[in-house]
Amino acid sequence: MVTKILFFLLLLAMSACAAQTPPTPTAIPTPTPVTANADWTPVERDFDGVTMVQVPAGCFMMGNEDGRRDERPVTEICFDAPYWIDKTEVTNQQYGAQGNFAGDNRPRENLTWMEARDFCVKRGARLPTEAEWEYAVRGPDNLLYPWGNELVDDNLVFDRNSNNETADVGSKPAGVSWVGALDMAGNVWEWVSSLYERYPYSADDGREDMESTEQRVYRGGVGSYIDFGASSAIRFRTSPDKRDWFIGFRCARSA
Repeated sequence: MVTKILFFLLLLAMSACAAQTPPTPTAIPTPTPVTANADWTPVERDFDGVTMVQVPAGCFMMGNEDGRRDERPVTEICFDAPYWIDKTEVTNQQYGAQGNFAGDNRPRENLTWMEARDFCVKRGARLPTEAEWEYAVRGPDNLLYPWGNELVDDNLVFDRNSNNETADVGSKPAGVSWVGALDMAGNVWEWVSSLYERYPYSADDGREDMESTEQRVYRGGVGSYIDFGASSAIRFRTSPDKRDWFIGFRCARSA
């Protein structure tokens, strides 16, 4: 009888030890970077009613040696993890108020950088960095425009065909980028999170300080008045408290 009791107590002790042993952690697989735009099939997902597209891990060459001085030097930028970016620019309807150009599906413009930043945060998102924005346009193929390396007027809404107005988002489907994002060339410029600093780009050099009141970058050209005026690499800057009829935004979020 004593032997049976001792055996039973031993089993209980062994069970207790097993229950307290932490499970072996499962390694999270590292995303496989894409090396060519054609290797990626666009992935969409709705976040609280807003469609975003995934941008996979990978590398690209940021900048344009043939562009303006502030687009040089060209630097390789790599993303170790995927992220999400809005499929379209944020619309008047999504924002909850009209900009200068009325219409539910027109891009919301005429707002400050701070207002764009705060709207994205309320959505559980953020403004994309300059590098994130440009990679979502160009991909590993380093395209000058979302569709290729030649300007095609019919692929975007800009000063040659817009009658100085915006259009409904997604009205130029042939201008889609490799990840499935629309209007990344034309329609409105877009605020990004980054402060305007010289290249090479580095996310760790202070240019992603969200509290600074220095000038911020906007992207996504709507003008052809200079060479590559609507290219993926062109960058302009202005005060974060300035409003402009042709500056809107889209949001991003980490995957």
